[in-house]
Amino acid sequence: MKYDIVGIRENKEYLIKAIDFFTEKWGIERRIYEDCLSNSITTQSPLPRWFLMLHNGEIIGGYGLITNDFISRQDLFPWLCALYIEEKYRGNELGAKLLEHGRIEAAKLGYKKIYLCTDHVGYYEKYGWSCIGKGFHPWGEESKIYENDTIQTKW
Repeated sequence: MKYDIVGIRENKEYLIKAIDFFTEKWGIERRIYEDCLSNSITTQSPLPRWFLMLHNGEIIGGYGLITNDFISRQDLFPWLCALYIEEKYRGNELGAKLLEHGRIEAAKLGYKKIYLCTDHVGYYEKYGWSCIGKGFHPWGEESKIYENDTIQTKW
């Protein structure tokens, strides 16, 4: 299956579609994604960064690299967040491709490790992620924290 992964910072024409996509998929208030993604394209900071996976111009997935994913472990970053693949495209290892892309992008920014928090069991372990503990969210829930090494490439 042919797909492209595009960064919102480098492809600003996708900004509104990305805001709509992440808002719809994660059910988080639109203004949060609107503020985060809009500022991510103008900041001089290396983070946050947001990416979309496209198939024939259609958004079929995405994720973000951020400094904190609403979790108590402020000492860890970057965080891979909001990983999502449209249901009809699942089962094609596309999530794995986005995870790999995130590890490469984090390495390009100089990071040696990358983190994510989740309540899923078994998915991330398949792709080499290790559970290193748990963290706590401001709304009282807790999540497992996973880490992985970034991927250095010759770019």
